Amino acid sequence: MTGCVGMIDYKRLFHTGVLVPDLDLAMAELGDGLGVTWAQAQDSPAQRVWTPEGGSDALRLRFTYSCEGPQHVELLEGPIGSIWDGTANPGIHHQGIWVDDVESETRRLLDAGWDLRLAQLPPDEGFGAYTYVQPPTGLMVEFVSSEMVNRFERWWAGGSL
Repeated sequence: MTGCVGMIDYKRLFHTGVLVPDLDLAMAELGDGLGVTWAQAQDSPAQRVWTPEGGSDALRLRFTYSCEGPQHVELLEGPIGSIWDGTANPGIHHQGIWVDDVESETRRLLDAGWDLRLAQLPPDEGFGAYTYVQPPTGLMVEFVSSEMVNRFERWWAGGSL
């Protein structure tokens, strides 16, 4: 048994990210099948990212979230070959957790042997508002800055992101 020092607060788990090859089709299929509605789909033609392999880059990302929660479903359609590519391996990709300090949570898990898969900004710039980290056993976690909660809640209620 391991201790719980520095444990993630899973009460702040707010979404499951799902990779899809076609966002519009997935919204129709999953919306009907799960009985959920979707926030207005976002199309970011130049989502700023940093990866250990490629450094700073800008990727196209289309995404949405279910309006219903507290556990939201996030659908992501990204470029082929990217971390968000849903053509080769569609399905559950990560769990998203609100955190008050993305940098310290990310560094804590990196120090524990996890890998940084993607960040909004380079590590020397504090990682930005979100990171994706993954241990050798495979569960990918996205840390999202809690400073974004109000923006997301407004979006889920029908407003803009």
